Amino acid sequence: MSTPAINPSVLNSDFMRIGEELDRIAGADRAHIDVMDGHFVPNLTFGPSMVEQMARRSPIPLDAHLMIENADREALAYAEAGAESVTFHLEAANAPVRLARELRRAGVKVGVGLRPATPVEPLLDILGEFDMVLVMTVEPGFGGQSFLESMLPKIRRTRQAISAANLELSIQVDGGIKRETIALAAEAGADVFVAGSAIYSADDAAAEITALRELAAAHACRA
Repeated sequence: MSTPAINPSVLNSDFMRIGEELDRIAGADRAHIDVMDGHFVPNLTFGPSMVEQMARRSPIPLDAHLMIENADREALAYAEAGAESVTFHLEAANAPVRLARELRRAGVKVGVGLRPATPVEPLLDILGEFDMVLVMTVEPGFGGQSFLESMLPKIRRTRQAISAANLELSIQVDGGIKRETIALAAEAGADVFVAGSAIYSADDAAAEITALRELAAAHACRA
């Protein structure tokens, strides 16, 4: 497993001051960009042009999380916009292996996301096509939700499958991550943590990033 990474979600930032809000998280590993199309999830956020502007302005790389329909057709635009990693949802891809390979050819790291009700088992034979599995720990589409502890067994199964296949994949968790829950996710096998409100509501975002990273490291899964 890699060193724990903290990827703050800008969904909880002040969009009118996005440049300054990106600067607030300069000590993080990546800025997590929640792309929503109003169809796969109810909300509507950023498109490729906004991601391109953020990529030019951000002091850290962008981690684009595509909560969009038609991922097969739309995902490459976010690689071309400058994201370092692009995660599409398994539920939104008709040909996930082909899409993962297209994204790799575009030069980005590739993640595949799972809604809470989607099991990890359909991915087990194709794990090697990805750099990261995103286990949603809330229903996608809204910030500020509570962490679903019922997702911990899925995280454990995913980590066990990665270890059994002797692969080097990250497990990202997104939803309800804060000081009280990051240890649970780390112990289960996650090593990339998306935290939104916990960081952007803190008086000192940099100190909160450090505290979360230290907690994740202290409770990291040793499997």
